[in-house]
Amino acid sequence: MGEGTLEIKKLRTEWRCEEEEGKVGGTGGWETPKRAECRIPAPVRCPAPPKKKSPAVAFGKRRDPPKNGYFNPPDLEALFALAPRREACA
Repeated sequence: MGEGTLEIKKLRTEWRCEEEEGKVGGTGGWETPKRAECRIPAPVRCPAPPKKKSPAVAFGKRRDPPKNGYFNPPDLEALFALAPRREACA
């Protein structure tokens, strides 16, 4: 063959099924496997959900304030300052 050409082989496209004697065919030789390892396993029950923690454990412990105090920037109050109210037109 020359350079740059590919050799294409012809594929066999015919299927032959050897059916057993006395067996009524129609499936073409294909059938569902019936061995135990081919079966779908029985469904397994899901585990129980985890238990909720009691509120006494989650909220019962009081925390001490920070040793260095809370962070208090000087302009913190400016963020929460209310805008002056306008008078309603009557």
